[in-house]
Amino acid sequence: MPVSAGLHYFLHEGGGPFRPPVVLIHGEGGDQLSWPSELRRLPGYRSFTLDLPGHGKSEGPGMQSIPAYARSVVGFLSAAGLSRAVLVGQGMGGAIALTMACDFPETVAGSVLVATGARLPVASTLLENAANPSTFPLALQAWQAALCGPNTPPRIKETISKRLSVIRPTLLHGDLLACDGFDLSDRLGSIRSPALVICGTEDKLTPLRYSENLASSVPGAALQTIDDAGHLVALEQPRRLAGLLTIFLGTIPYTPGG
Repeated sequence: MPVSAGLHYFLHEGGGPFRPPVVLIHGEGGDQLSWPSELRRLPGYRSFTLDLPGHGKSEGPGMQSIPAYARSVVGFLSAAGLSRAVLVGQGMGGAIALTMACDFPETVAGSVLVATGARLPVASTLLENAANPSTFPLALQAWQAALCGPNTPPRIKETISKRLSVIRPTLLHGDLLACDGFDLSDRLGSIRSPALVICGTEDKLTPLRYSENLASSVPGAALQTIDDAGHLVALEQPRRLAGLLTIFLGTIPYTPGG
């Protein structure tokens, strides 16, 4: 698997030079496998699915702030020779995409904001349990319950459980701290790149009102809901999400190197 600016990534070579490259950014505690193959291998587009610092096969520690993660993705784009890209972010990844749209607008051709918000507050009990090795299992239990909706298929619940069982406590705690400290509520109006906001109707972690607020606050943003999906909408409804992404990408004006 290739590495650029210290980040491991999966590259799907699809599409021509007049279609924007796509960069998929996973959520808190995740890695590139948080995106199913329908998204990682989106037909007709060159896509880069990242492991953020300390996640998956990317080395080093994770970070504890969204701006720090955003700078790492900007560094990746530069090292990979991508002047601009469409960012697709889930949860914490959506917060990273929003931060880049505000702070590094020249790098963002568009944003797809999946199950995220302008703020991502984390319950104090969850933060405290995640910080203590003796209570970390309680944090994992609460986290899995929040990730799953009432209609999440058992096979996906099993997958989530297996992935959480091997996560480093310090990594998850750092990501939760990053989310809890994130707040772009007063800056959304400055975003000028196209945006698509997507949310599962059964999302307990970032409820629909978060996405409705984003769509009403980011100029020109569109909102799409996916019925019966929870927070991990990419795993629960990958074909539906891929279809929405493909339609949105078709609306993005893009000039190679521009």
